[in-house]
Amino acid sequence: LLVELGLPRENIWVTDIEGVVYQGRKVLMDDDKSRFAQATPMRTLGEVIEGADIFVGLSAGGVLKPEMVKKMAARPLILALANPTPEIMPEQVKAVRSDAIIATGRSDYVNQVNNVLCFPFIFRGALDVGATTITTAMETAAVRALAGLAREEQSDIVASAYGVADVSFGPEYLIPKPFDPRLITRIAPAVAQAAMASGVATRPIDDLQAYRDQLQQFVYHSGTFMKPIFAIAKNAHVGGGKSRIVFAEGEEERVLRAVQVVIDEKLAQPILIGRPAVIAKRLERFGLRMRPDADFDLVNPEFDNRYRDYSETYHRLAARKGVTQQYAKIEMRRRLTLIGAMMMHKGEADGMLCGTFGTHGPHLTYIDQVLGRRTGANVYAAMNILMVPGRQLALVDTMVNLDPTAEQIAEITVLAAEQLKRLGIAPRVALVSHSNFGSSDAPSAVKMRDALSLVRQLAPELEVDGEMHADGAVDDAIRKSIMPFSALTGDANLLVCPTLDAANISYNLLKATAGNNIAIGPMLLGVAKPANILTPAATVRRIVNMTALTVLEANAVRQRELI
Repeated sequence: LLVELGLPRENIWVTDIEGVVYQGRKVLMDDDKSRFAQATPMRTLGEVIEGADIFVGLSAGGVLKPEMVKKMAARPLILALANPTPEIMPEQVKAVRSDAIIATGRSDYVNQVNNVLCFPFIFRGALDVGATTITTAMETAAVRALAGLAREEQSDIVASAYGVADVSFGPEYLIPKPFDPRLITRIAPAVAQAAMASGVATRPIDDLQAYRDQLQQFVYHSGTFMKPIFAIAKNAHVGGGKSRIVFAEGEEERVLRAVQVVIDEKLAQPILIGRPAVIAKRLERFGLRMRPDADFDLVNPEFDNRYRDYSETYHRLAARKGVTQQYAKIEMRRRLTLIGAMMMHKGEADGMLCGTFGTHGPHLTYIDQVLGRRTGANVYAAMNILMVPGRQLALVDTMVNLDPTAEQIAEITVLAAEQLKRLGIAPRVALVSHSNFGSSDAPSAVKMRDALSLVRQLAPELEVDGEMHADGAVDDAIRKSIMPFSALTGDANLLVCPTLDAANISYNLLKATAGNNIAIGPMLLGVAKPANILTPAATVRRIVNMTALTVLEANAVRQRELI
């Protein structure tokens, strides 16, 4: 492979247990070795190592001695790959050559060379196109894909698994980590494409991008659900639709990593709010490739020519909500969510994500002051969607209303059902309670019964029933055994809870115990323009997903009145 990739054969010196492979040698020779036989009087590794740039060891522990390393060229690359004991230990190399770059086959040192990095994904690509053999072109395609990934920023999943966050391509990070979830989506398509180009594919793939999207579903459990949303976001962005998404906490690591993915996937045009020097330093620290102006727009909260206009506009909007002129000036300098909301109000952004720190309430306050509710809406609410085994399950209201009235619950139900329809899901709604179809007359049960009547008036076409136990909501058989006349058919996919406590506790319990912490949301319902408030627990993948969803919302035709 090294020769195939361009290394001159005459620059390769092979040694084995008998010493240097030289022309005329008879002992332990074969055709593979003979190709590399050199015309030389040198007979030992200690002789041929002098001035060498690279050592590749696939032999036995202790073969390479420190005194040999001393004789190598400047900044030597030492691949000591014998396992479990390498040809030389990394600390032995560093003791004599501080400029050396080292890789081993061991996981307890940097730069672990492990066949798990390539073999599963080579086979994946080969099998998916029905390759009749593995060609050299397929092998080199895997090499190039691996090398390309090594030069990209480190995955957030890898950073979490290995407890490192500031590693980028260089002497300490030459090769991706085995846990990198991007390996399958980079290597398998490259191998498949090479197989097709080599003429050995019996089942050619027509759409490689669709194939990559399919592979991504093996990596992220939300992949199947998000696939059509990603497609809509990409089409909007590439086609000139509304895709300017402002990220209020632009200095946050998870946001920066997510924005890099958003740029790579062409999901949106990001706008980051943050101090330029801080963002530049963190981009370098995390090894991220994106750059301001070229890849994303940057809003400096410490200095922006729009500051005066923003603060005066904020004062006019919120003057009757206790915001004085001086307070408006102060807030506009320090409240990132407020800046993002004002950008949307001014038409300088199409959507916003905030909330990676702090609690939900303060973020909603600024959104309410600047953007307000949509026409016909009297309430805000938050909806989360969980990926649980065999289904997607949405819950409301997980963040906003502590003890909503029947009227508020009815409106929240209609808003949530409309959002599910926007996402391509036919809503089947259950109003859940401790009461099961009239088994209790407690105030919370009566409230849910009243809400059901109001929902049926607001949206008579909506498939909804209640009040009912949660198990009957998600299991049609249980529900039919209790209420055979239920208007709800099949398992519910939207659970409307009586209180914030009930919704939030249910959501977090299901997310942790049954959902593998895979969730979409929170989605802010009832707001005039697409603005979503995340949570401090939001992962990079969740931020990416919510970016695509926010682009979808920005390009959706919203009904002026509720359903």
